[in-house]
Amino acid sequence: MTGRSKGEIRYVILRPLGYPLKASYHEYPKVDNLKVFDRYAKEQWRGEYVYRGKMLFDVRMFPDFAFEVTGCEPEEGFVGDHTIFLVESESNEIVTEIVVDVKLDDVVGQEDAKKKARIILEYLKNPEKFGKWAPKNILFYGPPGTGKTMTAKALANEAHVPFLSVKSTRLIGEHVGDGARRIHELYEKARQVAPCIVFLDEFDSIALDRSYQDLRGDVSEVVNAILTELDGIERNEGICTIAATNRIDMLDPSIRSRFEEEIEFRMPDSEERYMILKKSLEDFPLPVNANLEEVARVTEGFSGRDLVEKVIKASLHKAIVEGRDVITTQDLLNSVQKVSKPAKQPPKQMFV
Repeated sequence: MTGRSKGEIRYVILRPLGYPLKASYHEYPKVDNLKVFDRYAKEQWRGEYVYRGKMLFDVRMFPDFAFEVTGCEPEEGFVGDHTIFLVESESNEIVTEIVVDVKLDDVVGQEDAKKKARIILEYLKNPEKFGKWAPKNILFYGPPGTGKTMTAKALANEAHVPFLSVKSTRLIGEHVGDGARRIHELYEKARQVAPCIVFLDEFDSIALDRSYQDLRGDVSEVVNAILTELDGIERNEGICTIAATNRIDMLDPSIRSRFEEEIEFRMPDSEERYMILKKSLEDFPLPVNANLEEVARVTEGFSGRDLVEKVIKASLHKAIVEGRDVITTQDLLNSVQKVSKPAKQPPKQMFV
């Protein structure tokens, strides 16, 4: 963004909190138009110093109504003419974040994926440079827990742009039309704050090949809304859509064809598992006296998430419950044994 003054905040994300005192005559305001609210907020809070956790109070139309700052970029500064305000989705289906706690170097392994994803980083830093050759729609695919979401967030952090996301499963099961409306709301927000990343998680839940699912009206409308946005009927300058799926082979070909790049995330090898274990234990609350190479060797088939959640965290919780103050190799191996991946069963024979 050009023209910003020194110390001026770039983005502010607000969460409506409510009134300090409940009264029957209080009307609960609802943000109906993001563009209008952005103008209203700038005029009201121009010059205000903001940071994550600060409360801002309306003093005009809804006196004393409170908003909480849940994210901003940079981390603190004052509201100016170029500040852009966003409001968290009332339904919580759409998540708006300013990511500050993860970088690409924090994603252990996945070197090929990270190398390919750097084109997204360059595009977000300088959208005008790419023109019609921009990487607009990218598909991340691979097993669960291999770093797809983490990589997308790291790109947003390193590019200093907002991260707007939605779990596709949350778009299904509502009244017909609600899911499509939320998709358009998501991209309306994205166009307001571009450059930015739009992240569609669990994408296969709505983009399965028709032979794998019975398309109800709500699913069909969501898919049509996504295709409209991916095709760029509206001007989507500076928006990179990243969809993530664990089942790429089951995606509908017409949807899959909208993604100009497919980036694979693989299960970590032994060396990468060792690095994940080592990195995850850097800020561990208990001393660790363990042979991590041995743990890495016996955890073939474990994702990074498995290692953190099912091995390290499980070992920590067991040690705390038992009143012990150190984690050993055996603690980690015991956790591995409890969650070892079951061997693949041969397909059942069909007898006639």
